[in-house]
Amino acid sequence: MNLFKQKVTYYYDEEFGTFNYSTTHPMKPLRVAITDDLVGHYGLKQYMNCIDQSFVQTYIKRVDEDVLTQFHSKEYIDLIKIITPENKCQHEDQLYRFNFMEDCPVLDRLFDFCLCQTSGSVGAACVIADQKSNIAINWSGGLHHAKQSEASGFCYVNDCVLGILELLKTYQRVLYIDIDIHHGDGVEEAFYLTDRVMTCSFHKFKEYFPGTGHIDDVGHDKGKYYAVNFPLNEGLNDDSIQLIFKPVIDSIMDNFKPDVIMLQGGTDSLSGDRLGCFNLSIKGHGSCIEYLKKFNVPIIMVGGGGYTLRNVPRCWTYETSLALNVPIPDNIPDESDYKIYFGPEYKLHLPISNMEEQNSKEYLEKNIIQILENLKQIQPGCAQIDHYAIGKESRQKIDYQELFSSYNDKREEMQLEQNQDQQD
Repeated sequence: MNLFKQKVTYYYDEEFGTFNYSTTHPMKPLRVAITDDLVGHYGLKQYMNCIDQSFVQTYIKRVDEDVLTQFHSKEYIDLIKIITPENKCQHEDQLYRFNFMEDCPVLDRLFDFCLCQTSGSVGAACVIADQKSNIAINWSGGLHHAKQSEASGFCYVNDCVLGILELLKTYQRVLYIDIDIHHGDGVEEAFYLTDRVMTCSFHKFKEYFPGTGHIDDVGHDKGKYYAVNFPLNEGLNDDSIQLIFKPVIDSIMDNFKPDVIMLQGGTDSLSGDRLGCFNLSIKGHGSCIEYLKKFNVPIIMVGGGGYTLRNVPRCWTYETSLALNVPIPDNIPDESDYKIYFGPEYKLHLPISNMEEQNSKEYLEKNIIQILENLKQIQPGCAQIDHYAIGKESRQKIDYQELFSSYNDKREEMQLEQNQDQQD
């Protein structure tokens, strides 16, 4: 079986849903497991190349400490490797130094969690770079706040940055777009001085975490005007996101001319999010991926925020269907193991709230004009990123067809052995 017959590659590892921040923490990795359940029961997996962490590690790229330290400091990753809930009292100074506070608690199996999440984004970048797919999806990724030596905003390792670094080994220009309600500060900071990566974030600003992303934050040195920030007020609705997204993206595509796009699709911008204050419908959120597909540029879709457990899977499942151009019905499949989460409506799409839209048309148009003027200043170039020490790596072309056949044979043998053990 050749897994790469399809134009869309989908990453999910069953281990990811078993990780847990804490009972009261708003970040729930289970949301990705529920998304995968819906994607499967809507019948979407048959249209995708489905891969997991074992496949990425074995056949695409070994994602280990060496990969993580292409961006993160060795001291920081060394701590992540050894820290546990049981021994954290022995490392209080380091935990304070690296910002392991209430938002970023010490998880059980934290290093495994980081590898599982990052394998999806780095693997997606490799699949895109090897031209095996036009779109690659990793809903377990998108943890965009993590810094080089700092945990932040529920994020420990910045898989977005690591995925982009992988893309830069093949592509000259990478566009990162962030529609999470929170500013994509970790990714912007990583590439603030280069003209090879443009970051574009649409986010809530003023008295809101992380407090960065002013419209005048445009990059520095060779990266000046390669950081695009669209600060927003509460209540952003579908009409407003379409009003601002299209002209800004059109100008970026015309002026920057990216070779590849990474879209961070945090769902905390949806109406009714536990921590958010925007008012987007699932279709409004999905309109961004629909619009990006029109440019026929390869896209990596990653997850991000989203804290109303029943709404995150709704959105990401719908956006998976958009990536595939496969319509799905509004009714939640009866076979879903998590159907109880979607009651009493049991629908994919729900109405938005009556929240007031506090972004006036005048305010939005003023920001659009300023951003478009800034984008006229850019000249796509070839700034070096030697300070990441990744160099020019000649990518080894892999015969995926042969590898997939043996990989799936092994998985089937393992499943048969497990079934036999259960019978015995």
